[in-house]
Amino acid sequence: MSVRIFVPADTAAVAMGADEIALAIELGARESGIPVEIVRNGSRGHIAIEPLVEVETAVGRVGYGPVTLADVPGLIAAGLFTAGPHAKRIGRPEETAFLRRQTRFTFSRCGLTDPLSLDDYRNHGGFAGFERALRLTPSEIIDEIDRSGLRGCGGAGFPAGLKWRTVLDADGPRKYIVCNADEGDSGTFADRMLLEGDPFTLIEGMLIAALAVGASEGFIYVRSEYPHAVQAIRRAIEIARSSGLLGETAGGRTRPFDIEVRVGAGAYVCGEETALLESLEGRRGQVRAKPPLPAHSGLWGRPTLVNNVLTFAAAPFILAEGGGAYASVGYGRSRGTMPFQLAGDIKFGGLFETPFGLSLEELIDSIGSGAATGRPIRAVQVGGPLGAYFPRSLFGTPLDYEAFAALEGLIGHGGVVVFNDTVDLLQQARFAMEFCAVESCGKCTPCRIGSTRGIELLDRIAAGARNAENIDLLSDLCDTMKVGSLCALGGLTPYPVLSALTHFAEDFSATRESGSTS
Repeated sequence: MSVRIFVPADTAAVAMGADEIALAIELGARESGIPVEIVRNGSRGHIAIEPLVEVETAVGRVGYGPVTLADVPGLIAAGLFTAGPHAKRIGRPEETAFLRRQTRFTFSRCGLTDPLSLDDYRNHGGFAGFERALRLTPSEIIDEIDRSGLRGCGGAGFPAGLKWRTVLDADGPRKYIVCNADEGDSGTFADRMLLEGDPFTLIEGMLIAALAVGASEGFIYVRSEYPHAVQAIRRAIEIARSSGLLGETAGGRTRPFDIEVRVGAGAYVCGEETALLESLEGRRGQVRAKPPLPAHSGLWGRPTLVNNVLTFAAAPFILAEGGGAYASVGYGRSRGTMPFQLAGDIKFGGLFETPFGLSLEELIDSIGSGAATGRPIRAVQVGGPLGAYFPRSLFGTPLDYEAFAALEGLIGHGGVVVFNDTVDLLQQARFAMEFCAVESCGKCTPCRIGSTRGIELLDRIAAGARNAENIDLLSDLCDTMKVGSLCALGGLTPYPVLSALTHFAEDFSATRESGSTS
C-alpha cells in the first residue's frame, strides 16, 4: 500500500522549491523501495511553514516544515514515510497556533484535498450546497444568501443577496455570471490560493449563483500574472464538464450552464466591474458610467451578476449549512468570515480566515506575532494600495466594514500590509498617486490629471517648498478626486494620502528628515 505524501503545488510553495522537493521525495522513496503517492495539494496558507510536507498516517496527517531541498535526505533517513521524529516535524498542521485559531468556512478544504480530484472534493463535503440549491427555487436560494448577511468580498461590502436578486428580477433573454479574479491589490493572494488549492469551490459557487439568477453562461476573468491559477481552474472546469457538472445538463439543471476562463493583460483598473466587462467584450478596459448597472445591462448589454472569487466561494457553505450558520459569526452588519492576508514586515504572514470583528492589534501582534525584523510597527494598510494607513493608536479598530468606513478606511479584499518604523509615509502617499496615474484608464479628468498633479504636489512638499500651502492644495485635490472620479480607482486614491497626512503629519513637515523616521 502506498504512503500518501502531500507537497503543495501552490505558487508560494513552488517559489520556495516545492517542485524540487516533491521530485526528491519521489526519487528517495524509489531508492528506499517504498511505494509512495505524491499529492500536489494546495497551501494551508501558513507561509512560515512552507513548503509544508505532510505524510498521511492512521491518526491523521503529520507535517514537516519549512522544508528545503537539502532537508529531504535527512527527513527520509529519519523515517519521513512513517512520520518519524525530525527537527522540522511540527505534528498535525491544524494544531499550530496560526491555523488552530481560524474559522474556515470558505477555505475549509484548501490544503487538505487534491485540488483536481472530484472524489476528494465530494469526500470533504463538496457539492452539498449545490445539491441543496437544486431543490430550491431561485428566490429561496437568494433568501439563504440574504439570511447569511454575505457581502461582496472585494470592495465596499455591498450585500450579495441584493445584487443576486436584482439580476434575477431583471428582464432579458440571456443572463451571465462573471467572476472577478483580477486580484491586483498589494498583499493579497486569497483568490490565487483558492483557484490553485480548491478550484471546485468556485465552480460550485458559480453553479449555485447560476441557479439563483437564471444564467446560462459564466466567465472567470483572471489576471495574467497567475499562470498556475489559470492552469488549475481551466483543468478543474474540464473535469467538471466531463463529469456532467457543466455543459448541457449542468449537474441536473434544467438549462445549460458552462464556464469559460478569460485572462486579462494586467491592468489594475480591470478589477473595476465595468472595466472588466469592457475587457471581456474585447475592448480596452475603461470604466463605464453607471447607470445602467451591470445587473441590468452588463456583458453584451445583458443582465450580469459580477462578484469576486471569495463571494462566489462563500455560497457553497451557506447553501450547505444554511444562511444562519454563516451569519452566526461576525460583527455588526459584517457577518460571516473574511480571509485576511497578512504581508509586509510580519513574522507569521499568510492567510487567516476569521469572523469579522477581530481587532487589528490582535491580528498583527498576536496572530502575526509582530514584525519579522523585530522593529516597532508604525503603520498598517488594509484594503490594498487604495486603503488607508492606520497608526498604532487605531489598532484597536475592529475589522468591520462600518468601523473602517467611519475612519475613512476600507476592508476591500482583506489585504493587510505591515510597515515598521523606517517607513516614510510621504513617499507612500506619493506611491498612491503614482499608482493611480499609471493605472488610470484615462476616462475621467479627476483620476487622470488629478493623480499627476498629486505627484507634483507631494514632490514639492518633500522638497520643503511652501509646505503648508501645498498641503492645503493637496487636501483640496483629494476632495475633488473623491467626489468627481468615475470609479473607485480615482475615488479611493485619496484615502492613503489623507490618512498619511492626518496620522503621520511629521513626515510632511518642512523640517522632515529623509529616510528613516525611527
